[in-house]
Amino acid sequence: MSGRDGTRALGLPLERVEAADKATGRAPYAYEHPLSDPLYLHAVTSTVARGRITAVDASAARGTAGVRLVLTHTDAERLADTGDREFAVLQSDRVAFHGQIVAAVVADTPETAREAADLVRVDYAAEPHDVVLTAEHPRLYRQQDEDDPADTEQGDPDAELARAPVVVDRTYRTPMEHNNPMEPHTTVALWDEGDGRLTLYDSTQGPHTVRETVSGVFGLDPGRVRVVAPHVGGGFGSKGEAHAHDVLAAMAARALPGRPVKFALTRRQMFSLAGHRTPTIQRVRLGAERDGRIRALVHDSVEHTSTVKEFAERSATTSRMMYAALHRRTTHRLADLDVPVPFWMRAPGETPGMYALESAMDELAQACGLDPVELRLRNEPAVDPRTGEPWSERRLAECLREGAERFGWADRDPAPGARREGRWRVGTGVAAAVYPHLFNPGSVAEIGYDGGRYTVDIGAADIGTGARTVLTQVAAQALGRPVEEVLLRLGDTDLPPATVAGGSSGTVSWSAAVLAAATAFRDEHGAEPRPGARTRAGAPQDTVAQGRAVFSFGAHFVEARVDADTGEVRVPRMLGLFSVGRVVNPRTARSQLVGGMVMGLSMALHERTVMDPRFGHMVNADLAEYHVAANADVGEVEADWLDGEDPAAGPLGLRGVGEIGIVGTAAAVANAVHHATGTRVRDLPITLDRFTG
Repeated sequence: MSGRDGTRALGLPLERVEAADKATGRAPYAYEHPLSDPLYLHAVTSTVARGRITAVDASAARGTAGVRLVLTHTDAERLADTGDREFAVLQSDRVAFHGQIVAAVVADTPETAREAADLVRVDYAAEPHDVVLTAEHPRLYRQQDEDDPADTEQGDPDAELARAPVVVDRTYRTPMEHNNPMEPHTTVALWDEGDGRLTLYDSTQGPHTVRETVSGVFGLDPGRVRVVAPHVGGGFGSKGEAHAHDVLAAMAARALPGRPVKFALTRRQMFSLAGHRTPTIQRVRLGAERDGRIRALVHDSVEHTSTVKEFAERSATTSRMMYAALHRRTTHRLADLDVPVPFWMRAPGETPGMYALESAMDELAQACGLDPVELRLRNEPAVDPRTGEPWSERRLAECLREGAERFGWADRDPAPGARREGRWRVGTGVAAAVYPHLFNPGSVAEIGYDGGRYTVDIGAADIGTGARTVLTQVAAQALGRPVEEVLLRLGDTDLPPATVAGGSSGTVSWSAAVLAAATAFRDEHGAEPRPGARTRAGAPQDTVAQGRAVFSFGAHFVEARVDADTGEVRVPRMLGLFSVGRVVNPRTARSQLVGGMVMGLSMALHERTVMDPRFGHMVNADLAEYHVAANADVGEVEADWLDGEDPAAGPLGLRGVGEIGIVGTAAAVANAVHHATGTRVRDLPITLDRFTG
């Protein structure tokens, strides 16, 4: 696609248009919006995992100088809609998990609010709780979803497994994990009693989504709720919808009209109030011929959810389509435990699921005496195994072959543990990556001209991905104008509606709206519009071609080194090669892919939330003990992509890049570690104790 006047903006590695504002501190995040005379909220959270509140003594808190409000379940506002129990904040005496909000204090300073919150005394009638997921948990059940069944089956996989000459039957486990965006979940709420308008300055991936939730919970007309989020310091899925803190902040603001109420979750509170990735127990069975061709694939996944609200990770879903197999079954089971509500964490489902599947593929390659790259190539499906639909484009084989060449895979000794350099055992591993192309209809953009500059308005959120820059490029090319003449405004529900920044769908969905608005603007006003010209248009509903399976694919290659004496694991280099359709901005795309790969490395080697079953609380709920990859853990990370575009994916031929970088990375690391040591680690993370003692 080129601009009508020959202007080319797509494909240029432009710097982020907001880079200077962020570097100099001028870009306001939710907590930093300049508001006069703010108050500060601190939440009191439960210290039991299940039970009932029997008494609350807030007298000392209320008597503290500077305290303006104390809320408990006995005096909090009654909400209009508590059907979603995550948002039923302070509505009853029931406690469903450790860390649930049970009271709140609002004061003149954050220090006073926190001190007074510590003075609130809550008594409980504790009840027996259950926070431990097991493969045979007595409360396992099948999620009911007519649109996306929990279980699928094709052919007779049990019979094929019984006759297959080569069978891999392994169980893989991933732990509870938590998103930890640099900016905590934050809301600043202001209730204007005069016009009955609620304003939220929120750290969110979807301003319009938060407005819809909050207006419903409080029974307000959505037009009287404004959500502002021009800059967001990361989300990775956890900020994809509203959470309990949004409701609590709004509740406090409505009790203190005219005063802004600032509420930022502490790092520890984020572990219980902002979602997590459920632990998984995944049994994968592969039945194959001796030449490695898979005949049967069975993937059974067990996960937990909360008693408050159901959330399913669906980690076996990718096994329905990734490789050719005439006989296949996938199952998902949930156990509702006394834990906080799970939620989106970068590539939910695909990330843990592909760890299990790609680890099993590595084990199958070893059992068949095949190179792991060759095994994957031999099991390429000609069409989508789920539906029989042709692929829009499936370039996984190219990613594997070209990635292997770039990485130097041909020099690999196939024998595990064969290579040693001093005290380091050295190995290499590979894994495939996949992510579905998601397009969310409903986004609208409006374009105006003021005589010297074009404005593009859309209520999307830039969560650090570069959306502001990429959408500017799309608009500039569609309008046939230089990017310097385009000002993109986003992050506000006063702007036209936009879908959530999640599931790698943001740029895809919003760019379709921006393109439609720019095209309509040029058609209506021509190449020389008059000042004041404006046009609004929405993304077409039929953007994605029907009858095609549209996915992104990729291949990860990893070198791992394991200290022969201590078991310390190092990853000096990683290569990811992807097929994601058209890349609008190579600079921001590479940033997203590298970021995903580093998160996958972190998942493989570090991340694990430890639950104490005695008390039902998370013992390492801070960044001192919940380890994430730091600079010293990350070696050379190269992310690249195959040139091209996918017309079936939409008018610009692009697919998302935010999620696919993490998918498969942990398996590639685990496979490399096995190749280095001969020790197969099937339970993440891969810590040094796996190789010592």
